[in-house]
Amino acid sequence: MTTKNTPIKTRDRDTIISALRAGVVPRLGLQHIQVGRNREIEAFIRDIERVAQGGASIRFVIGAYGAGKTFFLFLIRQIALQSKLVVCQADLSPDRRMHASGGQARSLYAELARSISTRTVPDGGALRNILESYIQKTSERARASGVPIETAIKEGLGDIREMVGGYDFATVIAAYAKGYEEGNSDLQDSALRWLRGEYSTKTEARTDLGVRSIIDDTAFYDGLRLLARFVRVAGFGGLIVCLDELVNLYKLQSAQARKQNYEQILRILNDVLQGTTEGIGFILGGTPEFLLDTRRGLYSYEALQSRLAENSFATNGLADYSGPVVNLPSLTPEELYHLLERLRDVFATGNPDHWLVPDEALTAFMDHCANRIGDAYFRTPRNTVKAFVDLLAIIEQNPQVKWQDLLGQVEVPEDRQGAADTDISNEANDPDDELATLSI
Repeated sequence: MTTKNTPIKTRDRDTIISALRAGVVPRLGLQHIQVGRNREIEAFIRDIERVAQGGASIRFVIGAYGAGKTFFLFLIRQIALQSKLVVCQADLSPDRRMHASGGQARSLYAELARSISTRTVPDGGALRNILESYIQKTSERARASGVPIETAIKEGLGDIREMVGGYDFATVIAAYAKGYEEGNSDLQDSALRWLRGEYSTKTEARTDLGVRSIIDDTAFYDGLRLLARFVRVAGFGGLIVCLDELVNLYKLQSAQARKQNYEQILRILNDVLQGTTEGIGFILGGTPEFLLDTRRGLYSYEALQSRLAENSFATNGLADYSGPVVNLPSLTPEELYHLLERLRDVFATGNPDHWLVPDEALTAFMDHCANRIGDAYFRTPRNTVKAFVDLLAIIEQNPQVKWQDLLGQVEVPEDRQGAADTDISNEANDPDDELATLSI
């Protein structure tokens, strides 16, 4: 946890402020603005440990628009990277779904593959590094044991060959290794294209790599399982797959398309709960309507409703963090106050001597918000956070101005994004729904 006396790097400070003012989640310095959610984080740390030990996990992170889903997913992503796991992430949209027949599932897989990150390559594009690290380690073992590297790679991928689609997957990795050893960049690029799901026809893949299959719409989940097995073979703990904006499945006009996507989720859920998959964890972010709506949400599919139903004994303030669904509760007034403290500290790079406003300004700002929009600013503090950051920015650039004079001018409109939840259409929701994903 960051304290008031902990220095904050200028790079982190500028990134956090710029991101918040733009309405998106910063990729650096999340620890400086994290508040609350301790028990939820502990539950996910246990999931990460389970995946690293060869197990599997699945969690549905459920919260209203602006309640903290995206920030929470980013935070868990950082924890997983620090735990030596591989992470990939993507947002669902009308063009990216978990099940489809028009290329949307392949598109989602390709986005996940491109986003693959490790602790040393945290911003995506790490698949090539993982491949080359594996090849180098295998080459060293081959030289030590006196066997050809081709034989060592084939032996190392033996388990993968036994999986669905695994023979061609292993063949492609061997092709990349051959291109790497021979300095053939075209062969390496072709192999990487295949592994990323970027081939659209089997004919082209057969011409370039000699394989008879590609990762297409039907192979979305099987492709992820193969990636998870491979990263473990390559020396990592496992694979964490983060999927956000699952509300886009809820918005699908076609009941059949929704059902097929929910069946894909059910397949993954069953594999995890039954222990038939390993080294992979899924984190799925969605709204309460996406989960609970019995007409269009996950609860419209009876098998999912029975598996995701809330523990009937979790009442009167009791919570169960062992089930697949994690509901993000609203911020308490104390947590929001702490968040404002953190934001003030970020502006001052962690130096209390440089605070732009005193403690009474924080209390006055919260009262101002409560009087304008009521308790809603605790539940979805998107606009509250942005208004506070804007206020500090003005004071920083105009030191002659008093915060008391500015406070009456602060406009904090009620967040209307939640109303969009009832607008069932094929349009994707605002991808920058993330702002007060700060609310953790």
